Amino acid sequence: MDNIAGQKSGLSLVTNIAVFLIVLAWLIPTVGLFVSSFRDRDQISASGWWVAPFSVELTYRTRADATPSEVDGMYVIEGNIFETGEVRDSFESGESSIAAYGLRGREPGEFEAGQEAENRDGGTILVNRDGSYRYTSAEPIDEDGPRVYFVAETPPEFTLDNYRTVLTADNMDRAFINTLTVTIPATIIPILIAAFAAYALAWMDFPGRGLLIAAVVGLLVVPLQLALVPLLNLHNQLGIGQSFVGIWLAHTGFGLPLAIYLLRNYMVGLPRDIIESAKVDGATDFQIFTRIILPLSFPALASFAIFQFLWTWNDLLVAKVFLPSAGDSAVMTVKIADDLLGSRGGDWGILATAAFVSIAVPLLVFFTMQRYLVRGLLAGSVK
Repeated sequence: MDNIAGQKSGLSLVTNIAVFLIVLAWLIPTVGLFVSSFRDRDQISASGWWVAPFSVELTYRTRADATPSEVDGMYVIEGNIFETGEVRDSFESGESSIAAYGLRGREPGEFEAGQEAENRDGGTILVNRDGSYRYTSAEPIDEDGPRVYFVAETPPEFTLDNYRTVLTADNMDRAFINTLTVTIPATIIPILIAAFAAYALAWMDFPGRGLLIAAVVGLLVVPLQLALVPLLNLHNQLGIGQSFVGIWLAHTGFGLPLAIYLLRNYMVGLPRDIIESAKVDGATDFQIFTRIILPLSFPALASFAIFQFLWTWNDLLVAKVFLPSAGDSAVMTVKIADDLLGSRGGDWGILATAAFVSIAVPLLVFFTMQRYLVRGLLAGSVK
């Protein structure tokens, strides 16, 4: 009775849960990057994105820069540590409290808030939880004031500074144009070549066709890293090394095996009667290809175009190998990796922001053509 038409399968719940978990696994990192792109660098280093709406304990250093006065032979400075010049901007958005403080960078939380401690020159220091402090010294206090370290509950801070840094970086607009210059031809060229090759492998009989199909399948598993240096040497010998033409051909070569494989499998599933009828009517292979195969294969072509566009747009390795290192030719991924993040890449706020800026165009392409992607992937599943 479980297989009666119209009844819901007992596995539907399991399937829905599995799909939900897969979507969640992909969505959580994306949400994390999005939240981190609006956070301050210090808060990102101190806590995870999931606690972004809450206060974070951060360590600061500042100088007690209030005007000193002399009381009973001692020099005294009183004020609020949150209002000192070095940290004032960090505490404008809300209430904060001091958890601990100290006079040495090695032990910024040596004393608890509200605990009076002796300093090295015979005086005392007291920092309360509300930030008020009193520093006394037996010796005159210089104009800069004493150095104080403290651990404070910092209110959550969301800012657009990361986006301003990324979008206003030098030559970022040029890098965006370079990325389009690389991606569009590197998507169109392999589609044009693969479409002809896929039709030949699917509907034309010639010696060695099976070997060619096997070779295409075998090329799918060859790591592109193995071909980088030999291919660059070949480009240098041909005079197209480290140029846009060179990177177009490199992306074409790396993308062709998958393109031919996908398109050939799709074209094989097209109705044979249509093609045979066209041949009976006197149509040539080129006419069949252009007037019948290409229109019917549009979903598969669009599916590969999406994959190739996304892969080429987000590429870093091939761009660093086949394009000059000069800034005028850098694509967005190289610009972000080399100029904004540097060699260490420790600024997670900039990294998260750059990720969202760089995926804006791929997201637009994906959502515009997603219906063709689904049709192309499901082609042949239902007759």
